[in-house]
Amino acid sequence: MRILIIEDEEKLASALRRGLEAEQFEVSVAGSGEDGFFLANSEAFDVVLLDLMLPNRSGIEVLELLRERAIQVPVLVLTAKDTVQDRVRGLNCGADDYLVKPFAFEEVLARIRALLRRGRVDQLSRLRYEDLEMDFIARKATRAGRPMELTAKEFDLLGYLLRNRDRVVSREMLARDVWKAGPRATPLDNVIDVMLARLRRKIDDPYERKVLHTVRGIGFVLGDAVG
Repeated sequence: MRILIIEDEEKLASALRRGLEAEQFEVSVAGSGEDGFFLANSEAFDVVLLDLMLPNRSGIEVLELLRERAIQVPVLVLTAKDTVQDRVRGLNCGADDYLVKPFAFEEVLARIRALLRRGRVDQLSRLRYEDLEMDFIARKATRAGRPMELTAKEFDLLGYLLRNRDRVVSREMLARDVWKAGPRATPLDNVIDVMLARLRRKIDDPYERKVLHTVRGIGFVLGDAVG
């Protein structure tokens, strides 16, 4: 499980990182709102821990931008702002939970685990982008109402791209999150490229409107072409 900590208090961020890594989480840290938004928008995380008072961009700005882009990663707000109005604003802007500083690490950990459980229960069983639709329970995909014959791995790959629609995903992200591959001597780049080419033939070739795009030197995006 990957966790992103967006926190400008270095001692607190370091303490959270050590504690979470001891619990076998993979942790990334950003010390500003701008850096945090960049990471949350470009990589896949299971939970984000978000301070509200940040340099460059406030935590509220980061939260609003993530939700505007339909990035539904669970967000736990960690902040010294403890008024009812502050909590209501954070929750209304898309936070999933709210914890006031100072706090015990054990409570942070418990709330993270609760968000992960909730995420598994609430995960959408159907997703749609324009005329492309996926049913994750029946494991069926259609475009313009026409069923597509996908292998199990093609279905998983398309599902990942659809969940991250309008976001560029790299080969490294696909290897880690779809192929579940750790660091290895031989990259999966060729395997991924072959699979994407096969997938593109099925979801794009028969249609005038193309939805899967290559972003040269970066990765791939399902949705609006980038650059």
